[in-house]
Amino acid sequence: MDLKTKRRSEVEHDEGEDLVLATLVANGDDISPLVRHAFEMGRPEGLLRQLNFVVKKKEAEIEDMCKTHYEEFILAVDELRGVLVDAEELKSELQSDNFKLQQVGTTLLVKLEELLESYSVKKNVTEAIKMSMNCIQVLELCVKCNNHISEAQFYPALKTVDLLEKSYMQNIPARALKLVIEKRVPSIKLHIEKKVCSQVNEWMVLIRSSCKKIGQTAIGRTASVRQRDEEILERQRKVDDSNVSGIDDRAFNLDGEEGDNDSAMQFDLTPLYRACHIHSCMGILEQFHEYYYKNRLLQLNSDLEISSAQPFVESYQTLLAQIVGYFIVEDKVLRTAEGLLVEDQVETMWETALSKMTSMLDRQFSHMNSATHLLLIKDYVTLVGSTLRKYGYDITPLLDVLDSCRDKFHLLLLEDCKKKIVDVIQNDSYEQMVIKKDIDYENHVLSFSLQTSDILPAFPYVAAFSSMVPDACRIVTSFIKGSVDYLCHGVRTNFFDIVRKYLDKFLIEVLNETLLDTINGGNITVSQAMQIAANISVLERACDFFLRHAAQLCGCGAASVRSVDKPTAALTAKVLLKTSRDAAYITLLGLVNTKLDEYMKLTESVLWTSEEAKPNGNEYLNEVVFYLDSLMSTAQQILPLDAMYKVGTSALDHISNIIVAAFLSDSVKRFNANAVMNINNDLMMLESFADERFYASGLGEIYKDSFKSCLIEARQLINLLSSSQPENFMNPVIREKNYYALDYKKVATICDKFKDSPDGIFGSLSNKNTKQSAKKKSMDMLKKRLKDFN
Repeated sequence: MDLKTKRRSEVEHDEGEDLVLATLVANGDDISPLVRHAFEMGRPEGLLRQLNFVVKKKEAEIEDMCKTHYEEFILAVDELRGVLVDAEELKSELQSDNFKLQQVGTTLLVKLEELLESYSVKKNVTEAIKMSMNCIQVLELCVKCNNHISEAQFYPALKTVDLLEKSYMQNIPARALKLVIEKRVPSIKLHIEKKVCSQVNEWMVLIRSSCKKIGQTAIGRTASVRQRDEEILERQRKVDDSNVSGIDDRAFNLDGEEGDNDSAMQFDLTPLYRACHIHSCMGILEQFHEYYYKNRLLQLNSDLEISSAQPFVESYQTLLAQIVGYFIVEDKVLRTAEGLLVEDQVETMWETALSKMTSMLDRQFSHMNSATHLLLIKDYVTLVGSTLRKYGYDITPLLDVLDSCRDKFHLLLLEDCKKKIVDVIQNDSYEQMVIKKDIDYENHVLSFSLQTSDILPAFPYVAAFSSMVPDACRIVTSFIKGSVDYLCHGVRTNFFDIVRKYLDKFLIEVLNETLLDTINGGNITVSQAMQIAANISVLERACDFFLRHAAQLCGCGAASVRSVDKPTAALTAKVLLKTSRDAAYITLLGLVNTKLDEYMKLTESVLWTSEEAKPNGNEYLNEVVFYLDSLMSTAQQILPLDAMYKVGTSALDHISNIIVAAFLSDSVKRFNANAVMNINNDLMMLESFADERFYASGLGEIYKDSFKSCLIEARQLINLLSSSQPENFMNPVIREKNYYALDYKKVATICDKFKDSPDGIFGSLSNKNTKQSAKKKSMDMLKKRLKDFN
């Protein structure tokens, strides 16, 4: 049962497959997948069997169909035979017509071929004409490009090349022409680039040669502006000094500034702009930027080189003007050349120039030995800095170099002014200046505030000082001017304290030291010493003027200028000049004393054991009085009253000391009463002269002690030696009243020498003998008591 069932299943399966295969064959479908599947499954026999089954089935269907339509098939065959006969007839006719048609068409075909050939020729000619026109246009553009290049119109030439490349290059029919143009285009661009760079190089050469003039013009403008500003400040200072009100404001208006239309400041950047544009069109703008920056930097380094063939003091203006012009040009390039330079590049160039300039100035300043040259260079450098600062360049390092050299400048300035001061003092006549005209009075006196009164004196006017004073004042003011000129326009805006310091240094180390050297040199006379002392007094007074003048030049306000007149603001040099004046007085007094020593050689001029008294005194005294009179007259004209009083008191005090010293001298072994009487007469003449001179000169209204009081020691000694009761010296009360200036040791020594000759005042006259004997006893008693006292 199972076997039957299985076979039945297989038969049903085979029939199903046959049916499927038959359906696929009937539909004309591809049975290759079934074949492939049968072989893959290893059952090709079943497939063959099925195919045979399908064939048999189809043959049966064909046979059935033929049997069904047999009659119709016969009829169709008969009709087909009739059609075949008609077809033969039609074929014969067609052959006849074809022959006729071939005969007619052959001629037409020949004509057609000729027509087609004509069409082909026409097409070729048209293409040739079109190609020729394209070539003509290309060649015209090439000619146009060449013309532009020959006329140096590089931008149109470049645009023509660009047009050729973009619009014509791909459509050039002539390969040879295309290859030529493709080969020439890079050469043309390279040629244009070289030509443009050549023009830029020519411009660089031209602009470099113009930079000096550009810089000089810009610096000249800065100098003009500075000069006008200084003139305004000077006018303002004069107004402040004179306290003038209602001054016309128009006096301080500046003229209109010069515009930038000065031809010297005009420079053409067109070649540079053109080069930028052309390089931009060629797509190599960055390359040109680098080219320009590199070459201008090389030019800058070359401009900063110092020529050894010319001294720096002769070439610095040209060198610095060249640098100024260079950076003015670069500033305009930066602002107008559309990115040709960037700020960092300009800053790099400026830092390069600044570094080399500061190094160069440091080196040159260190070798300079002239304050004038240093000042000229400094002034020009500040003008350079002010000019470049207007274009935005940082000039602080440049000003720092100048500031660091200020000590060097002032040292040189001190040396220069010292030579002038020494020359002025050495060549001074030491005679009072005689001023004959008001203009001379203004130049020598009013200009330095040396007047002692605001009232204009009568001319000729005899000044208390010699020509050295105004000459020295001019040198001092020139020193102040030089110091201010160096320090102004620098790093510091308020530099008065620095000027004051250097002014003090100059007055102390130059003027005062030179005066002291002259005073202590030992080569001056009494009149010269007196004149020097008078000059120093005037110079001491002039110190206030120097300080005010420095404050004015430094641009200090009126209040600040007035503040320098305060005692706390006085120069240290003023105190030292006062000390030097005292030194001059000491030297003067020493010279006077030396001269008096020459006149008053009492040990040689006085007869100490004279047999008779001289009512008119000793002969030397006339010379002494004449000398003192001349001395005091000169002192009264030159010196202030206090100095005159000091000279008088010192001279008379020295005379008193000379008289006392004469009695104490070892060369005077003994003296008698006649010698005492003679010296007494001398002393009386001196006292009379002292009183007369003291009161005549007006000193009596100022001082309580007269000149006569300076002779007190000599007077008391003569009084003691002339006294009839010399022993009263030992009475304290009497000594305090009448002999307080005497030293008892000196008195003891002098008394030992006081002896009378037999024919002298202790002579044989009876009426005198008693008095002389009493006096002799009194003197002996004084000697004894002095010995006991010792």
